[in-house]
Amino acid sequence: MSKNVGYSNLIRPTLYVIDLLIISTLSYFFLTENIVDISFFVVFWFAISILYSFYEVYRFTKIVKIVSLLLQQIILYTLVILSYFYLTHKDIALESISDYFFLLLFVLTAWRIILFVVFRKYRIITGSNYKRVVIIGANQSTKKLQDFFNFQPGYGYKFEGFFTDLNDVNKSGSVKDSFNFIEANQIDEVYCSLKELSNSTVKQFIEFCDVKMKTLKFIPDNKGLFAKNLYLNYYDITPILSLREIPLDDPFKKAIKRTFDIVFALIIICFVLSWLIPILGLIIVLESKGPIFFQQNRPGIKEKGFLCYKFRSMAINSRSEESATRNDSRVTRVGKFIRRTSIDELPQFFNVLFGSMSVVGPRPHLWKQNEMYGTKISKYMVRHVVKPGVTGLAQVRGYRGEIETRDDIVNRTKYDIFYIENWSLLLDFNIIAQTVLNIFKGEDKAY
Repeated sequence: MSKNVGYSNLIRPTLYVIDLLIISTLSYFFLTENIVDISFFVVFWFAISILYSFYEVYRFTKIVKIVSLLLQQIILYTLVILSYFYLTHKDIALESISDYFFLLLFVLTAWRIILFVVFRKYRIITGSNYKRVVIIGANQSTKKLQDFFNFQPGYGYKFEGFFTDLNDVNKSGSVKDSFNFIEANQIDEVYCSLKELSNSTVKQFIEFCDVKMKTLKFIPDNKGLFAKNLYLNYYDITPILSLREIPLDDPFKKAIKRTFDIVFALIIICFVLSWLIPILGLIIVLESKGPIFFQQNRPGIKEKGFLCYKFRSMAINSRSEESATRNDSRVTRVGKFIRRTSIDELPQFFNVLFGSMSVVGPRPHLWKQNEMYGTKISKYMVRHVVKPGVTGLAQVRGYRGEIETRDDIVNRTKYDIFYIENWSLLLDFNIIAQTVLNIFKGEDKAY
């Protein structure tokens, strides 16, 4: 093990100690001065952190993921505290619990962000606390990993070279040469591309790294898979590798998202749609005959159909199963404005309230598009494992509106699957904020 990472093992215990000190101090000033009660609170935090792997974060873990874990931890911890006071029949003002919750959230979040930034700056400036790494193989995936190591020094990796049996002028040697290099240069982590290695060579690397106490990681031959995460589980003693894990399969996370959806939808309905519907409805009816709302059956979660609501932005026509195109003659004058500003989508908050949609998620496509792309675009149907959204990650990344090229639907699918596999409440907030920003900036494909 390199000396540069010798004290890394102290980081997690130190985090525990500082967090528990913060919890104990805030508990003393906001909840109770009873040492026994505070001791229970410390145990609760410790137990929940183990249950939800709160401290299982690494140098490559993004700050959004860290803060998301923190939010979940504090919400559950606060609920346990409330239950404790209820079961022990001890009086506590809800205002004190509320103050405690928000201050704890603020202090721990600030402390985590500061620590994250400090460590990244420290690694960049001093070159310390890094891990020496090599890559075995040369292909598109290893090139992306090499770029990550070289251009993201804040994560604390020092790239020492790659080895391959292919002809490459930049390689440090052959696969066979890598064994001596790893040992001679105190390499900490070895990243092997399964695309280029035989089973016997993989076994050789496993045995070598076990003996030399090196960390061995594999880059899968994903053959174009969009899934980022692979999960290892054991059926008895048989290892099983799963393609993906869906965060929203967790009932607790699903309940958090549903609660947020209901609250957010009610805010929009009460404070925006309550006065917008009569005003905009009158304008729509005066310009063209027909209903105020346009409703259309769309595929939802598990590909179950639901009626998706919009403000009507087109004159009545028989081509409702066709997406709008640039300079579409069906779009009315007011329709152009409400489509450009996404106001036409606001009635979908009724869908959110009724439970057929979510505030954030993959946009609901037409049935015709499912038929066109379901079997032709890899992983396209995975979009339907969660509720469709009023807005989504693909849309804020520029993939909204008309599908003009194959790349449009491929990239939209990639972003949708990334969202599904990496959901967090903070990611939802980020997408909502970006959606609002894009409305004011204007989007080229908003027609």
